[in-house]
Amino acid sequence: PIVDPNFFFVNKDFTSQSDYANGFKLLDLFPINNVGIVTAKDSILINESASELINRVEDYYKIELNQKLIRKISYRPFDEKMVYYDTRIVERAREKLMQHFHIGDNIGLVIGRQGQVVGSMPWNIAFITNSMTDFNLFYRGGGMLFPLYTYTETKGFQVIDEQTVMVPNLSLSIVSEIEENLGLHFTIKKVTKNETFAPIDLLDYIYAVLHSPTYREKYKEFLKIDFPRVPYPKDQETFWKLVKLGGEIRQIHLLESPTVEKYITQYPVDGDNVVVKPVFKDGKVYINENQYFDNVPQIAWEFYIGGYQPAQKWLKDRKDRKLEFDDILHYQKIIVALTVTHRLMQEVDKIAIE
Repeated sequence: PIVDPNFFFVNKDFTSQSDYANGFKLLDLFPINNVGIVTAKDSILINESASELINRVEDYYKIELNQKLIRKISYRPFDEKMVYYDTRIVERAREKLMQHFHIGDNIGLVIGRQGQVVGSMPWNIAFITNSMTDFNLFYRGGGMLFPLYTYTETKGFQVIDEQTVMVPNLSLSIVSEIEENLGLHFTIKKVTKNETFAPIDLLDYIYAVLHSPTYREKYKEFLKIDFPRVPYPKDQETFWKLVKLGGEIRQIHLLESPTVEKYITQYPVDGDNVVVKPVFKDGKVYINENQYFDNVPQIAWEFYIGGYQPAQKWLKDRKDRKLEFDDILHYQKIIVALTVTHRLMQEVDKIAIE
């Protein structure tokens, strides 16, 4: 069919178009957004170790490094590193956006546009971050970062100290419509009153919807060609159920939930801990000929986020390297996170999303 404004040379199924069009665009809801940074010299400017990062930057640029410019970066799903964020050196620093993760605490959605990044894979390019992001956080790059808050530093009249103003990065018109639909009052900060909702509640609602397998399948044609639209919450009961599940998925993906420390895997064999070639066989993830993580669910090994399979990608990116104690624990947290995410996605699907 020919559907304005998109004209395709192959048949597309747009039978759900009217339902989808009734939702709000994430691009409209979060007016300040951009893709992640590009250093153009990741091997120098990005590292897991702050001390090694310092050495590499000083050796390469022959400068005395400014410690305040060492910042966290979401480099790949479940793979946080350190970056030397000198905007004179970083090729595409996206400073106007990334400043909102430096001035104060923040959280952001990271959403990709291309809905099928590998073959017929269902749309899966949604993640969460509490730091700046790399352009290639997702496979093939281009993940768009939507911060929940913006921060403005101002100096008051005859005031020496800077004052920081935190403002929700949300469209007031869309928020007002949600207020009216739900009969709830919007507050800038989270409070315990049942008659209010806060920015984090709205973000968690969105995160839950984006993790609904039914939503991903029903609107797959639209998710291939544009950033997502999300249905307006239809009633308070549905809204709060999705907020709860979305919040659980968010905390698990940030590895902040106590759940991720309830390990379901073991690492039973001593050795040099060097990753040679990750292989999955009979519930075991071998990192070399003798050492392995045991009791790894296949669903976790094969699970996709952002076009990557994090349980595989994380190990492949550490080829020929020794896993330290914290690395071994971190990988086991990833396995829990992926396994529980799959379960929570099924829980989301039990709630009617239109």
